[in-house]
Amino acid sequence: MANTSEKLQELKAVLAEVTDLNRAALLLEWDQETYMPRGGVESRAEQLSTLLRLAHVRFTSDEVGRLLGELEDELGGRSFDSDEASLVRVTRRDYDQARKLPPDLVAEVARAGPTARPVWERARHDENFGLFAPYLEKNVELNRRIADAIGYQDRPYDALLDRTEPGMTTDQLEAIFAELKMAIVPLVADIARHADTVDDKVLYRAFDPDLQISYALEVVKRLGYDIERGRQDLSTHPFETSIGPGDVRITTRVSRDFFNECFFGLVHEAGHAMYNQGIAHEIDRTPLWDGASPGVHESQSRLWENLVGRGLPFWRHFYPSLTAVFPEPLRGVDAESFYRAVNRAYPSFIRVEADEVTYNMHILLRFELENELLEGTLKVKDLPEAWNARFKSYLGLNVPNDREGALQDIHWSYVSFGIFPGYTIGNLIGAQLMEKMRVDIPDLDAQVEKGQFAPVLGWLRKSVHRHGRKFTPNELMERATGKPLTAAPWISYVQRKYGALYGLEAARR
Repeated sequence: MANTSEKLQELKAVLAEVTDLNRAALLLEWDQETYMPRGGVESRAEQLSTLLRLAHVRFTSDEVGRLLGELEDELGGRSFDSDEASLVRVTRRDYDQARKLPPDLVAEVARAGPTARPVWERARHDENFGLFAPYLEKNVELNRRIADAIGYQDRPYDALLDRTEPGMTTDQLEAIFAELKMAIVPLVADIARHADTVDDKVLYRAFDPDLQISYALEVVKRLGYDIERGRQDLSTHPFETSIGPGDVRITTRVSRDFFNECFFGLVHEAGHAMYNQGIAHEIDRTPLWDGASPGVHESQSRLWENLVGRGLPFWRHFYPSLTAVFPEPLRGVDAESFYRAVNRAYPSFIRVEADEVTYNMHILLRFELENELLEGTLKVKDLPEAWNARFKSYLGLNVPNDREGALQDIHWSYVSFGIFPGYTIGNLIGAQLMEKMRVDIPDLDAQVEKGQFAPVLGWLRKSVHRHGRKFTPNELMERATGKPLTAAPWISYVQRKYGALYGLEAARR
């Protein structure tokens, strides 16, 4: 009879095969977003369907179930955070969920995204939701079938959330959003009354696109992104993809007339990439090698993009080099004025370009619409109208077209309901981590101002990155900060930062 070590090796051998198949699929998806000819869509959909079906069948085999059962009995006495115990625990969670999904459904889901993706792009370009509507109807149906297959007690969204943010429920999310609305709505109103306090015209001067890309890449390398284990490209929607520890890729998009799009897009994606580059090599080619959840992953990108990259110490360090690259656009603008410009808060249409204050309202909108589509109270054909009405209610803007409305995100071209809440969860986690980091590194701002980013990255490596998926988000937060997820640090952070930027405290006095 095989001993525990031999059974672990058997299990890891199967999981390595599954990982390789999934990573091959990721490489094909990256290629579709960057270099694949338009004519390759149909073949690519079939290739992805084949790979992901094979990975699913291999992972959900009786062999994996047998090994998990035997190892659970034998590893029961190991500490909770041991690699071996965590591997069995997390793989069991994934296995039980995956076993509920028929292979044909997995293949259909894999085929749906690549098929819908180019139609979404064309519909977005043409500002015509009707082109995309039949594909979204199919994706909504597939999301429902996934929820039904996994099962749920109260809300179908719970089943999808359990796949992405383990431990979180729809009701808990609604409570978080209610707390955020109570803080955000009056803050947005206060800022609107003092809108002239911050001027961001400098961001809309002509910035050479090639220089933007090269400068932003140099910055993220300084932050800690290892270009020897990555690469940078352009795509319609910025993203990061990890083919393995030695191949973690990022993309951005660039506009000559808006500085933030490329620069902060690349810092954001580099935050994701540094997370994956920091996961312990010992857990590679297993289900543990990835972020703890989309929300935890987003916390890393939002932390670097906003809590570091939109901070005054950051720009006191980088602004001299930025003015050397862009002397004409930045003529007559000092570091503090530029810092204020990149932090201007105002309601806007595009989620990925939204400021920190209004960003979570974009996510609330999508969270509510996904629930209504899933539960059948909203029809796909009525989505643009519902989007526009809610956008007006939450952000006070009349949506001018589908491109800046219901078609702006790539996510609904894939079967991905349950992903969007991770963006708000990421904001909250990032602020909570930074609060604890400042306790552990009291001179953090001074180090950032000197261009010393290793202490920030080192703290994140130790507290978050190396663990991969060993812990659920709340387990990870308890270990890193001593308390479960809470919105309080983020609310305090934005109130303090924007109160100072817009002189709100002085106005109240």
